[in-house]
Amino acid sequence: MGTRRTPLPGVGTQFDFTTEAGRHISVVVHHDGRRFLGFYKSDDPDACVVEVPLSSEEATALAHLIDPAPIDAVRTDGIDLVTEHIQIGVRSPYIGSLLGETRARSRTGASVVAVLRRTGAHPSPAPDFRLALGDTLVAVGTREGVDALAELISEG
Repeated sequence: MGTRRTPLPGVGTQFDFTTEAGRHISVVVHHDGRRFLGFYKSDDPDACVVEVPLSSEEATALAHLIDPAPIDAVRTDGIDLVTEHIQIGVRSPYIGSLLGETRARSRTGASVVAVLRRTGAHPSPAPDFRLALGDTLVAVGTREGVDALAELISEG
């Protein structure tokens, strides 16, 4: 199952994925926290059959039903911080690069607080941590910063 992330300027970010059963599901995350869940026809991946709007609270409740321990957004002093998983896919220009070579924090304002790999978790990775295909970066920052980091990691 691969996830495709598409920035929607002025709106938010769209995440599309296909289940093992071949079903296309889309989640649109708006800048204001609202979500739209879309389910598509199996024989026509562009034909949305059902669209379900969710408030930020409803999306969190649904996430807790699906995964009892998801990573939640953190609110600190009126500043919204989000935590998100960003996978290093086959198109990433940073496969085999050192984390420091991405200059992720200085370019996006978001921080990589851990790297998840099949062999285990690597908390607080140093700049000399070498990234690999399939790694999942755990990023923390503003919505805009984390979205910029995801774009940087996937496109360079």
